[in-house]
Amino acid sequence: MYQNLDRPPLRARALRSALGPDGWDVRVVEATGSTNADISAAARQGAAEGLVIVAEEQRAGRGRLGRLWVSPPRSALTFSILLRPPAPSSWLPLLAGVTVVAALRECAGVQATLKWPNDVQVAGRKLGGLLGEVAGSAVVLGVGLNVSLRQAELPRADATSLVLEQADVTDRDTLLKAILRSFARGYAGWLSEPDALPPAYRSVCGTLGREVRIELPGGAVATGVATDVDASGGLVVNGVTYGAGDVVHLR
Repeated sequence: MYQNLDRPPLRARALRSALGPDGWDVRVVEATGSTNADISAAARQGAAEGLVIVAEEQRAGRGRLGRLWVSPPRSALTFSILLRPPAPSSWLPLLAGVTVVAALRECAGVQATLKWPNDVQVAGRKLGGLLGEVAGSAVVLGVGLNVSLRQAELPRADATSLVLEQADVTDRDTLLKAILRSFARGYAGWLSEPDALPPAYRSVCGTLGREVRIELPGGAVATGVATDVDASGGLVVNGVTYGAGDVVHLR
């Protein structure tokens, strides 16, 4: 029996039943180190596209640039999905960001945006993030969203949660279904019309038009106005394209 009535467990059987017809094989685990690591291992063993592992508690989750991503049990939505696209693409994590934002706007009434490349934000506060990794011929996409974290539980001062943003929906089952269905539509659209994704990403990217500082691998720093996301998904700042780096929005 679980003790925290504000944080009920996911309804694994109902999720499998609801999402199975959409091509998702949803598996809920009580706790794991990293859902991305679990999906990567499954991919190497030949698991099919559409496998989803959702963790009630992720104890060694990884964010961008090797950062640790952990949260109290059942307070977040942490899951990873397995894809086997015709070819790996740097746009797949960005596609995931677009579809998460769409689901949050439609399902939860939260006007989320993206900080390049894959931070989900609300009014400049971090609500979640996404991490894409290649596992052989497969692509693994990890998603983490703060759902019911209280102010004192937030991992950093500029973070937030759906509860704190007074979202219309904070039920994790409902959110997971909305996100996976949104992603399924977006993934199918990308496979059939990949050129439609860059403008869709730009439309929800809160980094564009902002003065930014980019902290680059190796310690270098660049500053300037972010003007575009190019055909490879890189951020264009002062005419230079950056494919990796930690972006800070400057006020």
